[in-house]
Amino acid sequence: MDAPSENRSPLARRTVLGTALGGAAMAALPGAAHAEPDGTGGAAGPASAGRPWRLRSAMADDAAWEDFLRGQDLRWSRLPALWHEGPFLGDGLLGSMVYREPDSERIRFTVQHGRVQDHRPEFGSGWGTCRLPVGHLTLEPAGTVTAVDWRLSLWNAELTGTVTTTAGTLTLSVLIHDEVLAARVTAGGGERATWTFHPEEAVSPRRIQESPPAGYTGNPPWTTRTAADGTEQVLQPLTGGGQTATSYRRTGDELLLGVGHSFPSDTAAEADSLRNLRRAVSYAALRRRHVRWWHGFYRKSFVSFPDQRLQSFHWIQLYKVASASRAGGPVMATSGPWLEPTPWPAVWWNLNVQLEYWLIHGSNHPELDALATTLRQNQEQLVANVPEAYRKDSSGIGRSSDMFANRAVGRPGTGAETGDLTWALHNVWLSYRHSMDRSLLRDTVYPVLRRAISYYLHFLTPGSDGRLHLPSTLSPEYPVVPPQDTTYDLALIRWGCRTLLESAELLGVDDELAPRWREVLARLTPYPVDDNGFMIGADTPYAQSHRHYSHLLMVYPLYLVNWDQPENRELIAKSVTHWQALTGAHRGYSYTGAASIHAMTGDGDTALGSLRMFFDPTARYPCRANTHYTEAGPVIETPLSASQSLHDMFCQSWGGVIRVFPAVPSAWADVTLHDFRTQGAFLVSAVRRAGVTRFVRVRSLAGEPLRLRHGLSGTLTVLLDDGSPAHTRDLGDGTLAIDLPKDREVLVHSGSRPDLVIAPVAVSEPGPAWGLP
Repeated sequence: MDAPSENRSPLARRTVLGTALGGAAMAALPGAAHAEPDGTGGAAGPASAGRPWRLRSAMADDAAWEDFLRGQDLRWSRLPALWHEGPFLGDGLLGSMVYREPDSERIRFTVQHGRVQDHRPEFGSGWGTCRLPVGHLTLEPAGTVTAVDWRLSLWNAELTGTVTTTAGTLTLSVLIHDEVLAARVTAGGGERATWTFHPEEAVSPRRIQESPPAGYTGNPPWTTRTAADGTEQVLQPLTGGGQTATSYRRTGDELLLGVGHSFPSDTAAEADSLRNLRRAVSYAALRRRHVRWWHGFYRKSFVSFPDQRLQSFHWIQLYKVASASRAGGPVMATSGPWLEPTPWPAVWWNLNVQLEYWLIHGSNHPELDALATTLRQNQEQLVANVPEAYRKDSSGIGRSSDMFANRAVGRPGTGAETGDLTWALHNVWLSYRHSMDRSLLRDTVYPVLRRAISYYLHFLTPGSDGRLHLPSTLSPEYPVVPPQDTTYDLALIRWGCRTLLESAELLGVDDELAPRWREVLARLTPYPVDDNGFMIGADTPYAQSHRHYSHLLMVYPLYLVNWDQPENRELIAKSVTHWQALTGAHRGYSYTGAASIHAMTGDGDTALGSLRMFFDPTARYPCRANTHYTEAGPVIETPLSASQSLHDMFCQSWGGVIRVFPAVPSAWADVTLHDFRTQGAFLVSAVRRAGVTRFVRVRSLAGEPLRLRHGLSGTLTVLLDDGSPAHTRDLGDGTLAIDLPKDREVLVHSGSRPDLVIAPVAVSEPGPAWGLP
């Protein structure tokens, strides 16, 4: 049922997306602790001044975390038949998915690794530098499987449970840590546990769609050997150089398996995989290190809201991204470390990689940022990707590449897709803004962005209107190439020039290109617009369904055109309405992108309605049983971007303003945030009860200016952590400027001081566990 029009934003009134989700106020969590008697309660105003305060967390110990995350676990009561139904494990490099071996009673544990790829760039990213399969294990019971009872524990990142067969039972525990898959299986009754490793041909998974390119020869066959300590090895040499080695050994009930990959060395992987096994020692020893890492990981932030299914989904995405990526490791390919048959066995730079990494910022997990480290480590390759005539001052990357960013980029004027490196750098800039790590700005964002924008500058030419115009380029995946002024690229050029000028000032750099950047900002042609909103480019309307929102990049995620600009609201509204009205090509991220744009407008109900379309099982491409997603092959970015849509409902930081609870759906009366990281390197904690924000706490990690749109009403109390009043300025529109030194905290509330407790909220919308419960 639609919400009453007076309660809906202009954008919602113009669209047919979503519904208003009514709901009664949620009860507080039973048993949630109250404030300590040392100053965390009391009246607002002068009576509160001088009294120190502190937050108290109901999530302060392992038992509380284990209990909460147990409620988010994935469960299986029947054997999964497909990869997108089963459990998944990973450590940012090695990954495994668990499901039934086709046409048998065996259980498959895939063995794939994010560094394993071919090294023949002359055959392109689909074949020559593609991800390569490693193999899979099978667990072969003696009897016929009649039931399973499995749990994927998020808290321990471990699969545990039983397999019941006609012969007896198998009790299993499996985890992955430090590039080792460890399994412990005990047999009961007449059962036995038989393990077999099956190497897979080192050929591109793209063969499901097409034949190899002309001149391509297959990689040599694998060989096997037994090491001196009895460890079995499978060695895979590669035609283009390098080696993959898989080593495994079984001791009693335990199996340990490790994978190594080396390039250009043809032998180093062999020693690496053996070293990984020696370091693991045993299941118990590896598990101790494993759970220590994961328990520390989860404690870095906390979010709770009353929709059980979506809350579990969100925590599973945090588990997923930490299983798939670590800073310094390979940037996520389209399937993460879980390679399956796919036409996309590479890294895709025109939307996928950007969406994959958004959620690490708010969730306070910079340690997962392989995108920033990939661009820093491969700057020479980014130079080599542009035509030789432009390498003196330019860098770029084509649509897809290997983990080393090896892919040539085309020239503007030929209809090529040229803006993908600049968009990826927006992610790295977000990493800088959320950390305020000057070295990241100095060593990666500034030098690489300078070269990416310089590539554009070679092709900007003045028109008869006195404006600067860009010759033909492609708006990612839209089937018509504008003759000039593609909106995707105009947005990236504007963002890039602004960011370079701001960065040069921050770094104290007197850059000789600064006058040119200012000229571009002053003279660049406006975005092409028609009666339906933003166009794809000059003389090219948005006239057919488009799954990407590349033509809306200036709205989201760049926020160059945004809801804080009243003069642009109508344009944003009709642009999003028209994009969503043409539905034939829409995919999962079409819905998550729309949800985030609606969240920017403050319309949480329509944002949630858009997001729920991704979870609609009747949709053509819905979220799958284990929260993964597939089109013609696995694509990991869409579920991860759905978590970012939730972030955008709970807390936004753009334009120099932190917005707390800016678009919470009306059905979610209770929400808890803790240590949510924002731009400016702030950690935000906030509690919402019965539809009202009770308090906001902000900690400054870098001493940046704090502008807080707090969502509170009435007379405010604003106290530093020692109880002294903070210096504030009312900026209007519910925004407060607060003087907050580095490493200090500020509390903002109205009325009597509330209980300053961080705790899970009660579930008001129950739902089944993910998996096959």
